[in-house]
Amino acid sequence: MTRPCRCALPAVLLVLLSACGAGNDEVAAPAQHVSAVVRPVKTFVVDTGGAPSQRQFPGRIEAARRADLSFRVPGTVKDILVKEGDTVGEGTVLARLDATDFRIALSDRQASYDNARRNYERARELLPSGNISRLDYDRTETSFKSAEAALRQSRQDLAYTELRAPFAGSVAKRLVQRFEEVAAKEAVLSLQQVNSLDVKIDLSETLLRSFTVPEERAIDYAEAEAPAWATFEGMAQRRFPLDIKEVATKADPKTQTFEITFTMPNPPDVVILPGMTTTVTVDFRHLVPESGDIWIPATAVLGDAALHPVVWVLDAVTMTVSRRAVRVGEMQQERIQVLEGLAGDEEIVAVGASHMAEGMKVSRMPGGEQAVPRAGDPH
Repeated sequence: MTRPCRCALPAVLLVLLSACGAGNDEVAAPAQHVSAVVRPVKTFVVDTGGAPSQRQFPGRIEAARRADLSFRVPGTVKDILVKEGDTVGEGTVLARLDATDFRIALSDRQASYDNARRNYERARELLPSGNISRLDYDRTETSFKSAEAALRQSRQDLAYTELRAPFAGSVAKRLVQRFEEVAAKEAVLSLQQVNSLDVKIDLSETLLRSFTVPEERAIDYAEAEAPAWATFEGMAQRRFPLDIKEVATKADPKTQTFEITFTMPNPPDVVILPGMTTTVTVDFRHLVPESGDIWIPATAVLGDAALHPVVWVLDAVTMTVSRRAVRVGEMQQERIQVLEGLAGDEEIVAVGASHMAEGMKVSRMPGGEQAVPRAGDPH
């Protein structure tokens, strides 16, 4: 009976050793898991250089000159001689009304005028001899002048049955069809001049208040000191210079922003039409004084449990992060102003802040992916 026990002992020892080895593997696994909590993040070095001098705004393209054209008399549309998109010269006939009734009216006014003119000429011959009273002469003269004015009006009404282009441009929209009845001053065609384009943006009152511009020559000064250009999607590397045209002095009642209108020539090699959108970049470095304000990426600011703004500051020695409360101000594009909580030169988590925890170890992403400003970069 003892011999089987002696034979089974090595097998039992092998099982125990195998179990111990498995236990050692399981103990080592958590060590590997601990190293995995080091999270790569993008960081940003806080600078006190103030707000970015070059700021971008969404822009709207409009025709520099636009008019909704209408007939000055009512009638039935007989002909529309242009199509949408046609380019026309000044004075070109664009549409016509049925002029039959106007020609009949003109014939009637012509007959009345001829009769009144003959009566007036006879009265003028009889007046010196006293064969007509002064009162009758005055009445005849009044009738003649009234018939003359009615004839002139009738001729003008007949001319108004043709709609002509008041300036050279392109037909933007056709608003009626042939054989439609239209009222006087009802829009028929929309004409716009596209050799020059207007670009409109909206500026906040906070930004305008920060400008240092002589009031007596605000537009000229701003145009010289704040160059602006437009870029379009798909052509980000090409800039289209803009000139200031108008600056609204009354805020929009809904948005409380002020509309700035720039102008630009329509480039012959690119299709840019009214209604399109653009991105307008304005360099304000000579209009906005250095303030020492701190601006950081908006993605770096989170809300704590009480919805108070906080950022995560990196300790470059231990490579751990700690939470810091801040007070924020206005937001411009992708950056937000920090009023309190940061002094400058801190390195904060710009991307990945939502995954941070107190004391968490992190690693910086490769330098080419960092959000750290480089020397010479515009603020």
